[in-house]
Amino acid sequence: MNRLLSCIAGLVLAASTLSAEGINDAVTSFELDNGMQVVVVEDHRAPVLQHMVWYKAGSADEPKGSSGVAHFLEHLLFKATDKMEAGEFSATVAANGGQDNAFTSYDYTAYFQRVAADRLELMMQMESDRMVNIRLTEDNIATERDVILEERNMRVENNPRSLFSEQMGAVQYFNHRYGVPIIGWKHEMEELGLEDALAFYRTYYAPNNAILIVSGDVDPAEVRRLAEQYYGVIPANPDLPERIRTQEPPQTAARRITFKDTRVAQPYVSRSYLAPERDSGAQEKAAALVLLAEILGGGTTSYLTERLQFDSDIAVYSAAFYSGTSLDDTTFDLIVVPKDGVTLEDAEQAMDQALADFIRDGVDPEQLDRIKMQMRAAQIYARDNVDSIANRYGRALTTGLTVEDEQAWPDVLQAVTGDEIVAVAREVLRPEASVTGWLMRDERVTQ
Repeated sequence: MNRLLSCIAGLVLAASTLSAEGINDAVTSFELDNGMQVVVVEDHRAPVLQHMVWYKAGSADEPKGSSGVAHFLEHLLFKATDKMEAGEFSATVAANGGQDNAFTSYDYTAYFQRVAADRLELMMQMESDRMVNIRLTEDNIATERDVILEERNMRVENNPRSLFSEQMGAVQYFNHRYGVPIIGWKHEMEELGLEDALAFYRTYYAPNNAILIVSGDVDPAEVRRLAEQYYGVIPANPDLPERIRTQEPPQTAARRITFKDTRVAQPYVSRSYLAPERDSGAQEKAAALVLLAEILGGGTTSYLTERLQFDSDIAVYSAAFYSGTSLDDTTFDLIVVPKDGVTLEDAEQAMDQALADFIRDGVDPEQLDRIKMQMRAAQIYARDNVDSIANRYGRALTTGLTVEDEQAWPDVLQAVTGDEIVAVAREVLRPEASVTGWLMRDERVTQ
């Protein structure tokens, strides 16, 4: 027992020391003459690297009426180029012992390869090729359009929770493109054509709209040399549009939806509030919201779990979610799944009472200290993963943050006080600014 206590004390001391010293990544950042930003994060503990190109264009940047084109183009970039046949890119990465993929979000589209450290030049050669030399045909368009429609069928149409989530987003965002699903509305996806894809490609897939991030066992000078050789020769797009989106009007009335589906096995209550994102040089409010989400619904010891599951036996599950890494206002979300025999109305009332009690009673200092220590430990462990490191910087830089903002983020989180958390809860969790949804089983008998 004494040995165990000594180990625990040592871990606490180590965490305290790390908290005081901060978490410092070895980052080198520079810009090529054509406007492409390059970020290198060194980690020489293993001979691997992650090579990523992030485009500052996602589904929220799509033209109205062409929802899904950003994700559609992501698929099409694995087709042929002037130098490679369709499928050759991924086959080459696999033949060199690596993994590759891509993903689309509201604010960015990213392509990555995780390979041995000595394969960096090959990755740059291939990725820079498809930045400018994509070769599409009508057959490509027809085939891949069927693929994304089937993906929507599998992920959305066949899942009532996904359909419900889409409707929640559409009600939350009246005026902003965040209210349109990333994969696209089905009726618009069906009409996507060659010109839609090429127009998005020619507009946004340019070095002055891209960020190259290389993390792992790399030398910044060598990354610069190769980046200039392969990416630096690509001309910038002089007509790159300014990134301006329509913004939400002030919400002054609570909004509600009820979504019914015969396939719903477990009804639940969902609540969202429009919330500020992380802003460059002013991340404190977002940090308070991150901690608020952890306190309210971050696990089995969270406030909502204690109140709704253990004290009142109202729910079988409750959670809170917030991710502030977005270009524009995001959401703070809550979910309560009632136990059998408890109505959604009773579950919602219990949730509202718990939120009111939390704002009245304030933050438990011991719980806050524990959560901060857990976050610090998670941030330290995440540095062991070249994928995690590259993704952190990519998400930050494509949503208006800087390298310095991302490096400061762990310490910003640690500096948040209980009073600041309660203050942001009062500001964001206002009933008149909420969207509440009930996901219910449709009991109607169909003929």
